[in-house]
Amino acid sequence: MNTKTRNISHLIEGIATKDGAGVNLTRIIGSPELNMLDPFLLLDEFGSENPNDYIAGFPPHPHRGFETITYMLNGKFTHKDSAGNEGHLSDGGVQWMTAGKGVVHSEMPEQSEGLMRGFQLWLNLPKEKKMIDPSYHDIQADKIPSVLLENAKVKVISGEFQSTEGPGRPHTGVLYLDVHLNKSSSISIPINENWNAFIYVYEGDIESNLSVPKGNLAVLDRDGIFECRSISSDTKFILAAGEPLNEPVARGGPFVMNTKGEVLQAFDDYQSGKLG
Repeated sequence: MNTKTRNISHLIEGIATKDGAGVNLTRIIGSPELNMLDPFLLLDEFGSENPNDYIAGFPPHPHRGFETITYMLNGKFTHKDSAGNEGHLSDGGVQWMTAGKGVVHSEMPEQSEGLMRGFQLWLNLPKEKKMIDPSYHDIQADKIPSVLLENAKVKVISGEFQSTEGPGRPHTGVLYLDVHLNKSSSISIPINENWNAFIYVYEGDIESNLSVPKGNLAVLDRDGIFECRSISSDTKFILAAGEPLNEPVARGGPFVMNTKGEVLQAFDDYQSGKLG
């Protein structure tokens, strides 16, 4: 068993941007500072009590070649797609969509006031699975198990922590945790060797070999156990780790393929009505 500590390599701050029909959000992965962290293509945080920041939602738009994982901390969204799926996402739930060979979907808020907060993570598909049939499933909050520790609670969205397995079913190896630490508490989290990993602190702050304040993403080294300690009370962070695909990545807006030609084909398929 590896007893080495997995250090933080460097910190990334997100940038404010807009997506969909004008939804205000912070982009952390997929930004100029961190284009991707294989197999993770994008990480957005959205959060506001002002309905003008989110009410327009994400009207119908296409995807091909990857998976989207939307984790709602607060708020309610409705998902509809061209494969006939419809789902309702609420506080603490996860929407897991595999775009595969192509889907057109919308994500629209079910509320006109109150707090809307959460994350969307894009997970790349390996070359041999980029053109699989699209799929979708809601994971409601009561289906996401939590591991209760003396001074912490860990929600297991995907992968395994202390023999508890999450309900997420990615097409590649992925660990996705939401960690809540009491003040001045420590935690150790095993991560598979050679996997890329990051944490994003969304409440409070933590310290490891570096201090990580709220609103910062920490890219971790690729071997060892991650250990950290909370500084403030109500410290919360997500941790995601994944097996790198080590394949070429060609991006074109909502399409992520292996070559530029495949991206152009996706645009052609969408414009001709063959996608979704």
